[in-house]
Amino acid sequence: MSKHPIVAVDAMGGDHAPAHEVAGAVMAARQWQIPIVLVGQTETIEKELANHVVQGLNIRIEQASEVVGMHDSPSYALRKKKDSSIRVAFNLVKQGVANAVVSTGNSGATMAVGMFVLKRISGIDRPAIATVLPNLKDQTIILDAGGNVDCKPPHLVQFALMGSVYASHMLDKVAPRVGLLSNGEEASKGNELTREANQALRKTQLNYIGYIEGRDIYNGHTDVVVCDGFVGNVVIKVSEGLAEAIGSMLRKEFSSRLLSKIGYLLAKPALKAFRKKVDYAEYGGAPLLGIKGTAMICHGSSSPKAIMNAIRMAHDTEIHQITRQLTERLDGLRTENKEETDTSDVVV
Repeated sequence: MSKHPIVAVDAMGGDHAPAHEVAGAVMAARQWQIPIVLVGQTETIEKELANHVVQGLNIRIEQASEVVGMHDSPSYALRKKKDSSIRVAFNLVKQGVANAVVSTGNSGATMAVGMFVLKRISGIDRPAIATVLPNLKDQTIILDAGGNVDCKPPHLVQFALMGSVYASHMLDKVAPRVGLLSNGEEASKGNELTREANQALRKTQLNYIGYIEGRDIYNGHTDVVVCDGFVGNVVIKVSEGLAEAIGSMLRKEFSSRLLSKIGYLLAKPALKAFRKKVDYAEYGGAPLLGIKGTAMICHGSSSPKAIMNAIRMAHDTEIHQITRQLTERLDGLRTENKEETDTSDVVV
């Protein structure tokens, strides 16, 4: 592997495409010397690149004639838009021209195209979207964050395995603590899905700590939070909304009175650090785990800064060879459990 993996950026998918994608790519290429391929309609991207100083940066354009809209179904994107920017980006990885994909486009289509082009890792039934959140100590990873609304217990076990591998290699967690999100810590809590998954997880070799509650996502009690995509997406959206609301409340309070304004000046450094810690743009994107390649899924409204950091995350994820680490973990488990015929039941 070269020093810098090449990142293919879907330049046409987001709400502000291609302006934010191009700006974020230029920032990442300049700050970290990451080679980037901007995928999309060449003429449109060239016009946007003309607004930036790109001399000496390793950025090139790959033509893709079609764009997947936010309201296009994943199946429609697969069947009807074979030259879409997201399809071409994944094809570049399949062909070995690029090493990772970043997309701010339709997340369902991104997941479907990624699975179709790169295929799933053997032993993983459902790839999952993983999101890193700040906690009182450092960081927590939650998955699935929206890729799979309806799940079965073996899927949650697979999410736990993928989250554990990612936390070990990307968040420097030793024996990551894995918790199953529920409405209480008692074994009697939860629903049929969580109760069955809880029993299955207790039989694994993961550092499984049992049921956790919503507050444990942020208090540092656990490193990996496992849930289905419906619950996970609600958690992420509530977290983002709460962070924005707290910021707005603080600004309103600090601007209401003279003493508050003086207090703001004294607290400004701490507030700046807090804002940076809860700003999703600092984390960039959410890794799509479970496919045979590296991909980052970003907000459609991502800022250039968020896209820049998503490119860095994609680059670092490829450097750490997360896909290979996960594949080797699953291969090792199959070797240890030769008598098992259903990989979804393998002890992990």
